[in-house]
Amino acid sequence: MSSTLISNPVTNSDRSKRKKKKKASQSKESKQNQTQWKSETQQQIYSSKLIQALNHVNGASPSAPRRGRAVREAADRVLAVAAKGRTRWSRAILTHRLKLKFRKHKKVNRVSAPSAAAAATGSGRSKKAGFSVLRLKAKSLPAVQRKVRVLGRLVPGCRKQPFPVILEEATDYIAALEMQVRAMTALAELLSVGGGSSSSSSAAAPPTT
Repeated sequence: MSSTLISNPVTNSDRSKRKKKKKASQSKESKQNQTQWKSETQQQIYSSKLIQALNHVNGASPSAPRRGRAVREAADRVLAVAAKGRTRWSRAILTHRLKLKFRKHKKVNRVSAPSAAAAATGSGRSKKAGFSVLRLKAKSLPAVQRKVRVLGRLVPGCRKQPFPVILEEATDYIAALEMQVRAMTALAELLSVGGGSSSSSSAAAPPTT
């Protein structure tokens, strides 16, 4: 008994030291990630990879609504790849794409049940009742908890995470999105200048006889 009583404080102190070291390393890594998104080289790397992804989207030639969605998904996917899986939100974006592929494959192989059978079992009513209960629970929460829950839904992979994790991931995700906006704005300006110069050169060219 005496040996166990003596050894417990030592193990507890070791665990607390390990936790402190882990938190310190995580905070240091998050700071490095935030400064990384502000660097010019990271923006150039992201821009080059984004151009490659957009060329692939243009080669697929989807319809206008699907094309806009494909461009947005490609930009987010390239951003997650640029994060190199060091953050929870980047891993969530990459795994979400794999889940969508699996769901599409599952929908093709699955035989859907008739709507009359669903109405007979009353599954629609149960879903509506559950949805209303969830809305009532959300309204009964304090204002701070509601805001934390909304923030967790906005950041990928943070829906059920505690507030410190959500705050850390949101800080890094916002810095990454700011870099994405800067890169896409620079690309849009380059494309507009290139398009304007090509149109002006074609207008200035003399007509062929």
